[in-house]
Amino acid sequence: MRKNIIAGNWKMNKVLSEADQFIEEVAKKVPNNNNVEAIVCAPFLFLPSLVEKAKGSNVKIGAQNMHYEENGAYTGEVSPVMLKDVGVTHVVIGHSERREYFAETNESVNKKTHAAFKHGLIPIVCVGETLEQREANETMHHVETQITKALVDLTDDQVANTIIAYEPIWAIGTGKTASSADANEVCTHIRNVIKNVTNEEIAQKVIIQYGGSVKPENVEELLEQSDIDGALVGGASLKAESFLTLVEAGTK
Repeated sequence: MRKNIIAGNWKMNKVLSEADQFIEEVAKKVPNNNNVEAIVCAPFLFLPSLVEKAKGSNVKIGAQNMHYEENGAYTGEVSPVMLKDVGVTHVVIGHSERREYFAETNESVNKKTHAAFKHGLIPIVCVGETLEQREANETMHHVETQITKALVDLTDDQVANTIIAYEPIWAIGTGKTASSADANEVCTHIRNVIKNVTNEEIAQKVIIQYGGSVKPENVEELLEQSDIDGALVGGASLKAESFLTLVEAGTK
């Protein structure tokens, strides 16, 4: 049975004092439950402090991006070696905002995914379509392409340990949410794509999250779906009470 993974993506929000206050409140309240895992993906500046304050709790700390090289002349970038060294366990790769604003490509997503595994990080690989693509009935093809290219040359074990986050771009931060049935349809397609890349056994192990205006009011319905195994959450993860409600929903 796959567990639910609730990952909060803070994006470019909070200052250090706010981040510390959040994790101090959340760390002592996140349930110790085998059905759910809680991850906070924060800006680089906050990661060492969050890792330290989350020690001994059931909260894991993730980064929102990284470079695929270990070191070098890449001004302003952060490497997987640096993330691993400060105790980060997960990293978001290929978020739609990285693709749209910072020229992230399917090829760079694949390189970063390989780099994450090489250095003991678990990648949360994001895929999803625009409103124009959905209205043109291109959702399945577009997502299939993103998944297939992201997983190029990964071993079966690496694929099994990749977290996939399906985030329809038109639903991110807009207040619009795909219906639970529509979201599950795409997540089921993603699992079938993974089966074609590997096999049925591996595909059934992969955690597939939904993201896109997930909030306490709709999370339970989403998590009841057959192929949705948690959520990658933006705005609703910024407040401790809201994040804890999402995590609690994942225990059921």
